[in-house]
Amino acid sequence: MSKNNSHYIYGMHAVKAVLEREPEMVSQVWLENSRRDDKAKKILQLAHEANVKPERVKKDQLDKLVGAEANHQGVVALSKDTPAGNEKNLKQLLDNLDEPAFLLILDGVQDPHNLGACLRTADAAGVHAVIAPKDKATGLTSVVRKVACGAAETIPFIQVTNLARSMRDLQQAGIWITGTSLETEQDIYQVDLTGPLALVLGAEGKGLRRLTAENCDSLVKLPMLGTVQSLNVSVSAGVCLYEAVRQRTLKN
Repeated sequence: MSKNNSHYIYGMHAVKAVLEREPEMVSQVWLENSRRDDKAKKILQLAHEANVKPERVKKDQLDKLVGAEANHQGVVALSKDTPAGNEKNLKQLLDNLDEPAFLLILDGVQDPHNLGACLRTADAAGVHAVIAPKDKATGLTSVVRKVACGAAETIPFIQVTNLARSMRDLQQAGIWITGTSLETEQDIYQVDLTGPLALVLGAEGKGLRRLTAENCDSLVKLPMLGTVQSLNVSVSAGVCLYEAVRQRTLKN
């Protein structure tokens, strides 16, 4: 779902976010004829402010743009590609921080719905960047942007060539790396998450890769008190990030 060096963004929240935060990136907006509500009016207003003339179309035309299975909610925008950051961008970000680093590392998440949900939660929790490997992991697709509800346009998403090496670089920069694993007795509520921190979560159903786990400073688990043995990665990310937020808020 791309057009030259641009991509389609769809859904009311995602389109509103890009029009508010990166209006210069948007070249076209299509709005379903039947949408006359306040949300649609806001999209129209933002499009005009961005000097983009919105086009009223039928629902089937939007379906053709992004696929009939996509829940576009009656709005689609064409936005220039915003490439993910790299190792150099990550170093610059860390050098410019005036508070302890708070990072989320995702080790090979391949489901775009999970990545979108993780980005949304990370943005809400005040994470400075989300880091993922370039290979065998999803990038910033249209589905990711839709699920992220605007967070894909606000939180830095860094894709690295060698995750283990990048983790070692973070450690040399004074950042403590805590990974999640079922193969440990220590639960997340027993560790200090208040300093410079990177939380690492593994891929769906697989957990952390061996080399990733070996490069963590500590491993923790979420207490599982029922019959279910593991949680969805985006749910786990929410629990872990907000435990860190709780501790960091209390310390301040």
